[in-house]
Amino acid sequence: MTKKYILILCAVVGLIFSVGCSTVKPWRRGNFAKAQMQYDPDPLDARFRRHVFESKEATRGGSGALGGGCGCK
Repeated sequence: MTKKYILILCAVVGLIFSVGCSTVKPWRRGNFAKAQMQYDPDPLDARFRRHVFESKEATRGGSGALGGGCGCK
């Protein structure tokens, strides 16, 4: 009995994950390249906010050494 339920569960999970996959038509790919669709639409603003956060927290995001509270690197 349990093997049957496990098989049914695997089939249902597989169907759920396969429904979310789709291909994007070539003429629709331009919509994803727009600035509104990017995670950080303004890279300079994101860099400034990251710098301010790192200065206040006196830490770096795992890519460098510790910084001081003054904002210097």
